Amino acid sequence: MLADIVLGAVPVAAWFAVYGVLLAATRPRPAPAAPATPELGEEPPAIASLFVNDWKVTVDAVESTLLDLAARRIIEFRQPADDPRQTTIHIVDQHPRGLNPYEQRVFDRVAGLAIDGVVPLTALTFRDQAAAKAWWKRIRAEIIADARARGLSQRRFGRSLVTALTAAAAVVAVPVAIMAYRLAVRSQDDDPSGAGLSAGFVCFLLLTFLAGRPMGDRDTPAGREAAGRWLGVREWLRGHEAFADLPPAAVAVWDRYLSYGAALGTTRTASAVIDLGLGDRRRPWSSYGGMWRRVRVRYPRFWPHYGQTVPMLILQAVLAGGAGYFLVSWWRSFVGDVASSLPDALDRATDPVALIGFVLGLALLGYSVYAIVRTVLDLAAPVTLTGQVLWVDVCKTKPGGEDSPPRPVLYYLAVDGGTRDRTTAWALPAELSGRCSPGDTVTITVRRWSRRVSTVTVDQPGSWDRVDDSKSVRPTPAGPTPAQPVPASAMPAQPVPAGLAGGGNIATRLLSVEEVSRVVGVPVTVVAVPGAAALAVFGDPDGKPVLTLQVISSFMIRMARFLVGGQRSGSTQSVPGVGTEAWVDGDRAFARLPDGTMVVMGLIDRPAAREHLPELLATAVSRIDQARV
Repeated sequence: MLADIVLGAVPVAAWFAVYGVLLAATRPRPAPAAPATPELGEEPPAIASLFVNDWKVTVDAVESTLLDLAARRIIEFRQPADDPRQTTIHIVDQHPRGLNPYEQRVFDRVAGLAIDGVVPLTALTFRDQAAAKAWWKRIRAEIIADARARGLSQRRFGRSLVTALTAAAAVVAVPVAIMAYRLAVRSQDDDPSGAGLSAGFVCFLLLTFLAGRPMGDRDTPAGREAAGRWLGVREWLRGHEAFADLPPAAVAVWDRYLSYGAALGTTRTASAVIDLGLGDRRRPWSSYGGMWRRVRVRYPRFWPHYGQTVPMLILQAVLAGGAGYFLVSWWRSFVGDVASSLPDALDRATDPVALIGFVLGLALLGYSVYAIVRTVLDLAAPVTLTGQVLWVDVCKTKPGGEDSPPRPVLYYLAVDGGTRDRTTAWALPAELSGRCSPGDTVTITVRRWSRRVSTVTVDQPGSWDRVDDSKSVRPTPAGPTPAQPVPASAMPAQPVPAGLAGGGNIATRLLSVEEVSRVVGVPVTVVAVPGAAALAVFGDPDGKPVLTLQVISSFMIRMARFLVGGQRSGSTQSVPGVGTEAWVDGDRAFARLPDGTMVVMGLIDRPAAREHLPELLATAVSRIDQARV
């Protein structure tokens, strides 16, 4: 008998040993890092993220893709205050071209949620777990397919290897079948041949399943070479201490460096703010009424009447009334009978117990009457509400059978009616749960006291969490949104140019608030940006920035190439006699100084003040030497 067991066990053990060796041999190998370099490669950020995450698709790939869309001027991040979580996304190009499948999927997520081309950054989260999983599954497959098409990634177990393991499984199944046949003969089984064939077939199926299941991807020679280059870029980015704390809006200054930094894991603030996973059900976003806002949702847990049917509410009221009647009518006499048999000292101690029971009985009687009245009113006067579905989640479950999971019987339904920023979730019966999804505008009939939903009608389907590969969800074209400079808190810390190391912020000493107020037409105040070497923001009485003024060193000019661009657009206007060269391009003005420093000025939503930009620029440049002292 032992020999029979060894006959089947040894081949199986050998197969698993070979399988383990192949697992070890096909692990992605870490690539040697190239020297630190600022030169970016041609691979998209999502592909670059594979190289630092063992050829696995992580959240960094999607976060960096979103940032890269902003770096390519397809969308724009705007941060109106110091908190990066207040960032909004504005669609600049309604119909972008040249996007690969996963870039298009990220853009469609933004466009599908945008209202008039705008969506809060933190509203990108999903409300439905199944939809989130489906979306991420598709985007992972698209990123891997792109990496394979570029020759940078390959299946960990290729087809030839899977075929060899499958053939080996067929060979191993033969001795397993013989072993089972011999054991069946020894045990005098009625059908030893059937037992042997069954054991061999099951063994073959199990081993084939292990051989063919997805094992992820691994490196290729070209992928290892590319990984080394990107590791060098990562080391170069890590050399800038302030880079990790840049918010998403800083992509306007750092261009694609910020998107690749997110892909390579060198950003901290931007990656923490961007989230395309499952959102916060207690503070979801609502677009009902034509603008995005957060709504605080309460989810009742310990309300005895919450979500109950009318028969159950009546039963609860009757039981409460019965208990209350007993306590009011019989509790004192019952306690008195017990106390009569106790010593005098303990007899006096029972008086508070009798009083508490009597008060509790009155409360139960009062609740019973109140519950019956409210239930009758709920049944007689249902309420009809219209609003946007914010969240659908399981509230109560019913135990299943021995081989089945618990079955939901009640769901939370959070609906924003547009009148308040707070709401309490309604109780949605399981039979109505499939009729609406987050983002839908619905009309519901409810019983206000029990908060139970009776009917659900979808007035306008939403598209928040729907995953549709057949078409892209696009907003109605509304024209490009005006570009805005990066807010103060989004600017990266910059090296101070030679001669500017004195105390204070040089940018605040180049223009006075009176000069700027006269140009923009409103009183302004000036704020020096903390952490920036030479950046000042002039704001109107409401605190909204109207003009930014920055002195940029030659190092930062190389980093923020988009500011000088190497090539000017055809609409630029030269400003003679200012610095080495100066020009105005739309809402921005630039001046290059002999030492390589640049003065950059930007108007925000003040088109009438554009004609005065040359004058302001000349004034600022004329004072720079004095401001450096």
